[in-house]
Amino acid sequence: MEVTNVSEYQAIAKEKLPKMIYDYYASGAEDQWTLEENRNAFARILFRPRILIDVSKIDMTATILGFKLSMPIMIAPTAFQKMAHPDGEYATARAASSANTIMTLSSWATSSVEEVASTGPGIRFFQLYVYKDRNVVAQLVRRAERAGFKAIALTVDTPRLGRREADIKNRFTLPPFLTLKNFEGLDLGKMDEANDSGLASYVAGQIDRTLSWKDVKWLQTITTMPILVKGVITAEDTRLAIQAGAAGIIVSNHGARQLDYVPATIMALEEVVKAAQGRVPVFLDGGVRRGTDVFKALALGASGIFIGRPVVFSLAAEGEAGVRNVLKMLRDEFELTMALSGCTSLKEITRNHIVTEWDAPLTRPAPRL
Repeated sequence: MEVTNVSEYQAIAKEKLPKMIYDYYASGAEDQWTLEENRNAFARILFRPRILIDVSKIDMTATILGFKLSMPIMIAPTAFQKMAHPDGEYATARAASSANTIMTLSSWATSSVEEVASTGPGIRFFQLYVYKDRNVVAQLVRRAERAGFKAIALTVDTPRLGRREADIKNRFTLPPFLTLKNFEGLDLGKMDEANDSGLASYVAGQIDRTLSWKDVKWLQTITTMPILVKGVITAEDTRLAIQAGAAGIIVSNHGARQLDYVPATIMALEEVVKAAQGRVPVFLDGGVRRGTDVFKALALGASGIFIGRPVVFSLAAEGEAGVRNVLKMLRDEFELTMALSGCTSLKEITRNHIVTEWDAPLTRPAPRL
């Protein structure tokens, strides 16, 4: 079957992957309301395209934290990529590099920061979970910096793991031939089987629940890399993140895998953008499956977006070629959306190009009787 859009990779991945692995990638927390809402909310934002504008040349280049990218579409951190395909994070890193965009490597990758760096040049961010043992954290951050990573995406919405019922039913654990590569040799790379989710038990044992704003400042004392705070969905936390020295904010609900019934990220985005007041860039992840979604996020003030599940599903389907294809399809759709909306560069995408359900209705003159 010829794949014509990003979403089609999910069905292919479902056929190819063992149930435990597919369910781990695909499922959300509890009732999975937010999981569906992350997608559905995009459908309630409509376009106000402008016409008769010369769109023969379209510039999609974006500058993110000083790095020039081919497009504002980047790769979010997703754990355990070798469960999807033997090349795992290597394939994702190469695909991102060939598309001249950013890959974010998960703390829980099945390839280490050094191994990913060995795939060749590329702009890479490192997603960080803060472990109870701060020496482990400091060591990992220094390794990422030495390996050429350019920023830390500090995940702040996971003091405990959300209740992912598919993982509980499946007794999810990492397949025996895989380890958390970044923690090998620290007795932290193994995930034991548990009575429910092996990952939930691992998180309960290792991740620091005392994590607070002071730790964002602590991180700045151990690295020169800019720190993006990932998992912000309110104005209050946006202001606190900026006070704590964050270099940017990623509006994220962890792919709807943590607290169910939080808003879709696209619905939370504008509140965060307004609170940031242009002091730091704001990014979005969650639910992006079309170039139209990318445009809507930028119209609401995002500087760029990150994709997660499309990467692991396309990786499972076609390896590196699948990930390359996902990036190409989103890029092509985004370019077309820009053209049909009358925008020739990212800075021309404005709030006036969309209409949302919370906008005041356009006032019309009262009809004459």
